[in-house]
Amino acid sequence: MRRWYCNVREVGSGDTMVVIAHGYGANQGLWDKLLPSLSQTNKVLLFDWDFATSSAAAAGNDDDDDDGQRYSFVRFAEDLIALMDEREVRGAVMVGHSMSAMAACIASVTRPDLFAHLILLCASPSRYINSEQDGQEDEEGYVGGFERPSIDGMLDAMSLDFEAWVRGFVPNAAGGDPNSVPHLEKSFLAMNPGVAHEVAKMIFLGDQREVLHAVTTPCTVVQVMADFAAPPCVAEYMKRRMTNKASVEIIDSVGHFPQLVAPQQLLHILHNVLRRHQEPGSDEEQEGIHVTA
Repeated sequence: MRRWYCNVREVGSGDTMVVIAHGYGANQGLWDKLLPSLSQTNKVLLFDWDFATSSAAAAGNDDDDDDGQRYSFVRFAEDLIALMDEREVRGAVMVGHSMSAMAACIASVTRPDLFAHLILLCASPSRYINSEQDGQEDEEGYVGGFERPSIDGMLDAMSLDFEAWVRGFVPNAAGGDPNSVPHLEKSFLAMNPGVAHEVAKMIFLGDQREVLHAVTTPCTVVQVMADFAAPPCVAEYMKRRMTNKASVEIIDSVGHFPQLVAPQQLLHILHNVLRRHQEPGSDEEQEGIHVTA
């Protein structure tokens, strides 16, 4: 079976292994503002998912996959496990951005020995559609942030003209930061349009909420105050559904990519989590929701 990870590399040194996985439209280059600081006292394992490159095969055309639905969260989780087994990683602090956050959650349920702590960055349980859509009222009143027609319109726009969609979507995803837009546009446009569309359907039409209650690994959910794709109410929902002791950190910024737009605020949170992990007696999660300016 062909694996979906590539360009694996390890940097830094230290006793703690930090595994970082990018989300949709990104690649490992989007972590560059964090790496110098993280790698000073930690080993950092990073990689690209195969959809990040234009050479990725179109969905359904991979001879190794015979189920007609090539991309799935379960398969991403399985490949994350395979990568960590291949590198003999155990007890890692896992940073999963966007869709990779749920892949990490699923992987942690299957193999809790691999993970000491999950940092779920701009995460959603892959339920972006509000719960009242399609006439199905959710007793929890779940708010995913989108109406179903908006998701359908976005997917149609991607199919019609992927480049035009990217140039309209990326400025919002980057929170309007002019310094981040070119880098983010480049990573989005590096994707094969057909593959990008299939992965987007997996993400935006999915629902992984049932996974949350099974996660036992300690978690820190990190959300951005003004993230149109994963608003803070989603983080609060995830915290409520998790049976483990999870905390929520809110970054006072905008957009879906704080590793580009608010790297210092994000580093502050990451180092605090790592400190609690590394220092005996200081690894207890702080209850409640905290804002980092």
